[in-house]
Amino acid sequence: MNIKKALSLSFLTYLLLLFSGCGGENPSAVKKPSDTPTFAYVTNGIDPFWDLCAAGVRIAEKEFGVQCEVLMPPKGVVDQKRMMEAMLAKGVDGVAVSPIDAENQTPFLNEVGQNTILITQDADAPKSDRLVYIGTNNYKAGRALGGLVKKAIPEGGEVMIFVGRLEQLNARQRRQGVIDELLNRPMQKLDQVKFDPVDASDLKAEGSKYIVLDTRTDNFDKAKAKSNAEDSMTKYKNLKCMVGLFAYNPPACIDAIREANKQNQIKVCGFDEQDATLQAILDGNAHGTISQQPWEYGYESIKMLKSIHEGKQPDAQYFELPFLVVDRSNVEEFWAKKKEMAALGKQQ
Repeated sequence: MNIKKALSLSFLTYLLLLFSGCGGENPSAVKKPSDTPTFAYVTNGIDPFWDLCAAGVRIAEKEFGVQCEVLMPPKGVVDQKRMMEAMLAKGVDGVAVSPIDAENQTPFLNEVGQNTILITQDADAPKSDRLVYIGTNNYKAGRALGGLVKKAIPEGGEVMIFVGRLEQLNARQRRQGVIDELLNRPMQKLDQVKFDPVDASDLKAEGSKYIVLDTRTDNFDKAKAKSNAEDSMTKYKNLKCMVGLFAYNPPACIDAIREANKQNQIKVCGFDEQDATLQAILDGNAHGTISQQPWEYGYESIKMLKSIHEGKQPDAQYFELPFLVVDRSNVEEFWAKKKEMAALGKQQ
């Protein structure tokens, strides 16, 4: 029994004694604070992507009659752990977290799972005791991104991949999906994906027109993300396409390309839905992006926590959410939806 519930029961016991001794009304009418479940939605950082997820949390909060806190750690793993510890101390009824470093966080996540309902969202920790993972099939989405690259440069050519870090499982899965699609490799099952080494370079295959030159990481440093793109243009004179795997990577590539006056030479394909990326698609300076429709992450996470709290266990350990390919054909409609969700997500 957690601290919050223990205090509630003690208080009710006191009321029972009080009312039975003075002929008061039936204490069963007294509502316990714990009658309204409280859930924590924990991100892996601060980004407009998470404001969109928060919109789904707010929609679910009202629909299902629960209380939710959206927590965005500004300084990585240490802050994420501190925030979850604070929620456990409050007696939170469930946590939906996007692990920053799943493998090294597994022991702590298991502690969380011993004290409350634990699910993962956006990024998984498959070796932990989480009950279910909610998110996009990032390998499949990576292959769809590779398909965008093929449409952007159908003649083939040299491709660079940019990402914040590869410690996160979802980042590795996206990267592998892009590589496998470009090199015409067979489809892999999500739980059996074999990864190319993180330092692999000049990847090519017989029958493929594409060369994956390298993968550059920036550890969420946006200035570094842009300089990575700049350095790549300097080093690889025949570079044809930049692929950004995290939300801020495509805009960083777009800025670098524009400043180098190479908009007509280098295409951009990416992940997520930052405004700069969507505007570039409209302007013809980016070919397309893969959206995870983040509001669905927030909504489905809270819906799942509420269901488990009511005693309904998940049917499977993975709840797949659909992704959306955004290009010139649907970008305006999608952007309108995104603006609506962004405004809702910023409300407290």
